[in-house]
Amino acid sequence: MILILLAVVLGGMKLTGAGPIFNGYRELEGEAVDAYRPDMEVELLTPNPYSRPETGTSRIRNIVIHYTANPGATAQQNRDYFEGLKDTHLTQASSHFIVGLEGEIVQCIPTWEVAYASNSRNGDTVSIECCHPDETGAFNQATYDSMVELSAWLCLKFGLTENDLIRHYDITGKICPKYFVDYPEKWDEFCGDVGKMLEKMQ
Repeated sequence: MILILLAVVLGGMKLTGAGPIFNGYRELEGEAVDAYRPDMEVELLTPNPYSRPETGTSRIRNIVIHYTANPGATAQQNRDYFEGLKDTHLTQASSHFIVGLEGEIVQCIPTWEVAYASNSRNGDTVSIECCHPDETGAFNQATYDSMVELSAWLCLKFGLTENDLIRHYDITGKICPKYFVDYPEKWDEFCGDVGKMLEKMQ
């Protein structure tokens, strides 16, 4: 009876030396990945239907870049807004990571769970919300550098390349992230910088 119960519990997750398999895919783990993990604060949202539904993802196929559309707000303030949705019920919104104005990174959702960020692509993407100082949506250097590092690390973790980075705009047509939609050449430059960083990690 105990063996049967154990088989049921482990049915959706297979343990391997390179990391557990969730819903049929594996996140890469171990020294090769951990060595390049950016510094971050892990402040996971409280499970709730409005910002952290605890729904499992399928295999991650893209990393989605967003901007907060909240000029001057910090990563912590944006994280706390997501947390507050469990009480306010204003909308459904969240992100896996938020990159702040000083380059700080806050993780809000585990990468194997869905975040309410990318509409029809919530189930197979990881999302990064990025803070910006003014209405132009342009990122300062500290934020930009952390965006590059985090994006490259996530590509390494999920076996992706810089070609698998997409903007929220590419999914829905929403002007997000504004600066990379207004200046597509800057988006190309960002993807190129992620590619260079990824080469150093591999």
